Amino acid sequence: MSRVWKWNRPVTVREVLEDLQKERSIAYTTVMTVLDNLHQKGWVRREAEGRAYRYEAVSTRAAYAAALMNDAWSQSDNPAAALVAFFGMMSEEQRQSLSDAVRIVQGPETQEPTEASESAEPAQRPAQRAEPGEGPEENPASARDLGGR
Repeated sequence: MSRVWKWNRPVTVREVLEDLQKERSIAYTTVMTVLDNLHQKGWVRREAEGRAYRYEAVSTRAAYAAALMNDAWSQSDNPAAALVAFFGMMSEEQRQSLSDAVRIVQGPETQEPTEASESAEPAQRPAQRAEPGEGPEENPASARDLGGR
């Protein structure tokens, strides 16, 4: 899946094989079997091209990672404790990414005012929300990186 996600386009068994052979010796039939298994599991779709197939990822790496995290979290008998433990394992960079993701999901109307607006109008700060079309725009590239939200 890493190769399919990396190229972000439909790939053939031969392309994946040639890329993998730069790192180790591997048989064509091994790559073909793995891609066929991924197709049967629903991770990739394939389209015939002559006598071969082109394989394409069904979802993004980010969506896959999110599904894994959701599955693990939903199996916990104490989801809050699981989240606390998970957050405790995160690096500062990961915590910042999480904070950025929460801001994107919440949208601009629930974000805290900037320091400049706080100092300019401190009396208007509590419970004031932006109307649709007002306030900072969401970065579409960042939203795409987080699974399209």
